[in-house]
Order: sequence, then C-alpha cells, then structure tokens
Amino acid sequence: MATIDVTEDTFEQTVSGEGIVLVDAWASWCGPCRAFAPTFEKSSEQHEDVTFAKLDTEANQQLAAALEIQAIPTLMAFRDGIMVYRDAGALPPAALEDLIGQVKGLDMDEVRAQVAAQNAERDAQE
Repeated sequence: MATIDVTEDTFEQTVSGEGIVLVDAWASWCGPCRAFAPTFEKSSEQHEDVTFAKLDTEANQQLAAALEIQAIPTLMAFRDGIMVYRDAGALPPAALEDLIGQVKGLDMDEVRAQVAAQNAERDAQE
C-alpha cells in the first residue's frame, strides 16, 4: 500500500479506526523529512496491512499545533485508535521495521487496560 495524505479533515477518521496507522508529520522544507520519506514509502510497500499516512505540517498548521508537534519529522503510531508511539526524528530502515514489529506485537487488551487506568487516575486527580 502506498502512503496516503491526511489533513485536518481526514486525520481523526484515519487514526481512529481498527488496525495500525503510522503517521509521518513532515514539511517540504525539512531536510531530515525529505531524507526519511523514501524509507517510509518503501516500508509502506512491505506492510500492506498497515496504513502509512503523511501529514504536511505546513498545510495543516492547526492540526500540527493540536498534536503539539514541535519537531519534524515526528512519527506517530496508532493501533485500534490508540496512540502507542510518538517520537521526533527520522528512523533508519531497521529501526522503522523494529517499531512496526513491536506495534504489531502489542497485546491491545493490556494497552486498553493501561489507558483506562491512566484515565481513572487522571480523573481522580481533577
């Protein structure tokens, strides 16, 4: 599967569904973003069961601000609508493959339980 572009209108729908979505937040003027793009694209061709999405932070500045993206490229991984990874910086191919393997291997029942516990703790503090 090739990469898709996400915008302020399509981001939420793209990341909130079932399955794995990797989002590359980038900008055309960013050298490391341009260097990471071929790695991201090649990986998208090897993992047809994963959605690879690109978010142009210049064209979608409100969304980038809402996501609190402060450095690019920023890579985010969502699984079944839950953000399970987020970090700034371009990954080499082997590290991207390792990340995808880790996301695929997650026990989502355990992840959902952790999220519920964090939400309960936050609610108790408010």
